[in-house]
Amino acid sequence: MEKTPVIVCKPYHSPCGELLLGSFEDKLCLCNWQTKKRRDQVDQRLQRLLSARYKEGTSDVIEQTTAQLDEYFARRRREFDIPLLFAGTPFQKAVWQALLTVPYGTTLSYAALAKQLGTPKAVRAVANANGANAISIFVPCHRIIGSDRSLTGYGGGLPAKTRLLELESGVQYLETV
Repeated sequence: MEKTPVIVCKPYHSPCGELLLGSFEDKLCLCNWQTKKRRDQVDQRLQRLLSARYKEGTSDVIEQTTAQLDEYFARRRREFDIPLLFAGTPFQKAVWQALLTVPYGTTLSYAALAKQLGTPKAVRAVANANGANAISIFVPCHRIIGSDRSLTGYGGGLPAKTRLLELESGVQYLETV
């Protein structure tokens, strides 16, 4: 009997909202906000691309992830060293890889990210790939903002995005939500 691979999942309560952590084959593949907005799309894509199903539990990777998130929210960690597994198209993976280069405490516009990727006219595609990110915080999509410095959509909601930016910058973000 063939056994279906599993993505081991565990909830995490952050100061910004509920997250679902998921690991697959000793890598973090999921750190997703538990808001209905994009959750179903991310869950379906992840399970389809990994040919796996969700199973509640924990793993070494999830326990390390929890510890590093606790440190991050306590302002004792600025970088993560959890092994990541990206499940998406080659373009999405390129965008997510580029997000890893955006430093803690800084922001970048969607247009600047598109230019950095060598696709300056693909701002909308970059924004869509950013929105499809299944590994929030670790792949810092919250650091991407509008060209006019406005906050734009975020899977965890704009209040969560604002709190993350404030946490990292140490100052209150200028835009009110």
